[in-house]
Amino acid sequence: MTSLRGVGAALASKLARLGVTRVSDLLFVLPLRYEDRTQVSSMGTLTPQQRAVVEGEIQLTEVAYRGRRQLLCRISDGSGMLTLRFFYFSTSQQHALARGTRLRCFGEVRRGPLGLEMVHPEYRRVVADAAPLEDSLTPIYPLTEGIPQGRLRALIGEALWELERAGLPDFLPQGAGLPADLPTLKESLNYLHHPPTTARLTELAAGRHPAQRRLAFEELLAHHLALKLRKRHLKADPAWELPDDAALARRFIDALPFALTGAQGRALADVQNDLRTGVPMVRLLQGDVGCGKTVIAAAAAARAAGSGMQAALMAPTELLAEQHWRNFRDWFAPLGQTVALVSGSQPARTRRSALAAIASGEIALVVGTHALFQEGLDFARLALVIVDEQHRFGVQQRLKLAEKGQQLGRVPHQLIMTATPIPRTLAMTAYADLDISVIDELPPGRTPVHTVVVPAQRRAQVVARIVAACRAGRQAYWVCPLIEESDELRAQAAEETAAALTEALPGVRVGLVHGRMPGAAKDQAMLAFKSGKLQLLVATTVIEVGVDVPNATLMVIENAERMGLAQLHQLRGRVGRGGEASTCVLLYQAPLSPPARERLQAIRESTDGFAIARRDLELRGPGELLGTRQTGLAQLRVADLMRDADLLPRVQACAEVLIASHPASIAPLAARWIGAGERYGRIG
Repeated sequence: MTSLRGVGAALASKLARLGVTRVSDLLFVLPLRYEDRTQVSSMGTLTPQQRAVVEGEIQLTEVAYRGRRQLLCRISDGSGMLTLRFFYFSTSQQHALARGTRLRCFGEVRRGPLGLEMVHPEYRRVVADAAPLEDSLTPIYPLTEGIPQGRLRALIGEALWELERAGLPDFLPQGAGLPADLPTLKESLNYLHHPPTTARLTELAAGRHPAQRRLAFEELLAHHLALKLRKRHLKADPAWELPDDAALARRFIDALPFALTGAQGRALADVQNDLRTGVPMVRLLQGDVGCGKTVIAAAAAARAAGSGMQAALMAPTELLAEQHWRNFRDWFAPLGQTVALVSGSQPARTRRSALAAIASGEIALVVGTHALFQEGLDFARLALVIVDEQHRFGVQQRLKLAEKGQQLGRVPHQLIMTATPIPRTLAMTAYADLDISVIDELPPGRTPVHTVVVPAQRRAQVVARIVAACRAGRQAYWVCPLIEESDELRAQAAEETAAALTEALPGVRVGLVHGRMPGAAKDQAMLAFKSGKLQLLVATTVIEVGVDVPNATLMVIENAERMGLAQLHQLRGRVGRGGEASTCVLLYQAPLSPPARERLQAIRESTDGFAIARRDLELRGPGELLGTRQTGLAQLRVADLMRDADLLPRVQACAEVLIASHPASIAPLAARWIGAGERYGRIG
């Protein structure tokens, strides 16, 4: 980076905060927006909030002390006067702004105590009347401390000059699948850094200009390739073949009191076929809340145990880990298999006993939280790693657990589950490092949850509905987004709500659970609710991933307008898990913002997780849905997965061409957009 003129070590370190370590990186620091500075406005026509270029002669410069030290500079063009106000200035700057100096300034016009003013405008001296105006739109770049706009523009200008002189490698050769309607890389960069005055600002602001689309295509391609190569790397080492000589998986399926759905059967076949081979399985099992993913995971674990190996299931919370453990325990006890639970809140003696049995291989099936990949837990022969709610774990956490099973040159199979359904094209890009199986149907007998949207003023009616449900022998949830009261957020606190409902419902047994409670107290409350000792459970969103209570047929979600679609859908999935009709009541505080109104309408109209996920992507983007820790795609610089979704099939086709015919282009392309690729493991 220091090879540019005037860039020393101090400036280079500041540029590094913008991701700039090489001269070529400057070309990919793209403008946030553009301003038209091609016309000079007369000072007599200026209005507040206008952003304008003005040119005039300095009439007076003085240092004033009005609350704080400031430099005031009065300029005039004959049609009016304008004050330039600087709170941060140097002595040399003060001397340079001497009376009689002619300036060209740009900034936002404001009302000030002396009339119209600009605060810290961009300016330069005009040494002759013929000084040219800008001949293109002016880019506004993202900044970091210590690098003003003018300095960054100058550096990018030098980088563009280098681009003209030496060129920039284009890693997409002819015939690689780049859409023919997109410009070259060089044309795109020149246009985006210096768009002509005829450029359509609305098109640029929307990210739909062909120059932006060209860069978006390349960025999506770089991320997609990095994920595909990580998948190749994961599959490069041999895994354990799991023949299931004891037929434990078949015996497990035969013993279930229900038949698998067609979608479950297809997913199970995918998993079983993977586990028969010595190639590591890296499969995503994707399906809506309640579709039966856990049964598929248990069948996979049974196959591992039936092959004399071990399987570990990792869940994001102790509540969910304990639910999985109880399910596995009940399913596998008749088959003669013991299931161990490992969590952070276990008594020391219980934990030591479990760790010893796991290390010796005495126990083949293990369920736990992130405690599974901590120091001190060793597996005798771990052949299968199952991760539930994968978006709650980082990639590195998942890989740490997989590393526990690396023995004798072999790696464990990986099955990753998510209840966040996303469109297939997006899944193929965001999860290109995984094979994908989808369970897209619910078990028979599941009654769709009826969803109603109710203003907070009708709270008394909602409370009466809870009384009726409890008298009928049913149970209910009341979900609050916060633990403690907040005047700023105007959200009901779980603790205060629990106290108020306990007082208002003397005949109803009310419980409370939230994330700050000690693990034992939280588990005790959840188990009391599951067993029917509690009729109403007041909770924070900690129950989004929680225990199954088939008798719970009513859920009230307070301040529903504050939550995203995916979270509302996950919460709603806690009811309707039995045969009885269930209702989800969304309480909101008026007035609703337009986005909140759209979210509540979408969740009321659909119970299809895939349709809701698509709408959530449109409203909020991929970061929330995919989880920023799971995939770098949530950190895209130019591309947008929803806006540029039409590019994804061509991105995938181009990736196949590069892998097959131009492998040397992949590493530098990934380095350009991702850096060294640490987020994805080894690239290339």
